[in-house]
Amino acid sequence: MGIGGFSTGKLLIILLIVIMLFGTRRLKGLGADLGETIRGFRKSIGDDKSVTDEPKDT
Repeated sequence: MGIGGFSTGKLLIILLIVIMLFGTRRLKGLGADLGETIRGFRKSIGDDKSVTDEPKDT
């Protein structure tokens, strides 16, 4: 059984429909924007120690 009574097959069909409606480029941009927003919020409340403005040396 999947999430909320939806089986895995139904969830895959819903995911396919969402990708067809919005396109992968738009979903990728939305995910990146959401990630930046969450990171900015965590940084503003001083909770995220992994966010730095300095590049890491490799």
